[in-house]
Amino acid sequence: MRVKRRKKASRYRGSHTHGRGFKKKARGSGHQGGKGMAGTGKRGDAKKTLILNMDERYFKRDKALRRGTIAPKLEAMNLEAISRHIPSLMKKGFAKEVKGVFEINLKGYKVLGEGNVHQKLVITADAASKSAIEKVKKAGGEIIIKQ
Repeated sequence: MRVKRRKKASRYRGSHTHGRGFKKKARGSGHQGGKGMAGTGKRGDAKKTLILNMDERYFKRDKALRRGTIAPKLEAMNLEAISRHIPSLMKKGFAKEVKGVFEINLKGYKVLGEGNVHQKLVITADAASKSAIEKVKKAGGEIIIKQ
């Protein structure tokens, strides 16, 4: 049974570089760019593979430099789909019937004018196309645009 093992460092006795190639590389953290995430910036070639596998938020953009505001992306819904799915919209709480008129709340949606409408609808949405507004008015309803 062996009690004392030889350290691997003993193999490098008498060697200038201790298996690291150029002598300057072994001094401090110079060759690897620093400790931890140091030296991983735009030109961090030493740790490029580590950075490329990270989330895209690593290279941040300053929000103060952005000009204007980005409009929120709205979901689109056709008039035909709305009129076809009125019973399910009522079950989910998006629609209710008041005196033969269906009041539908579509916050976060843009109403598009594809298809035909035969019921009276009062739709509250963030946006609507011109053709959708015309078709709903023809059927005796209205579209209220709220933002």
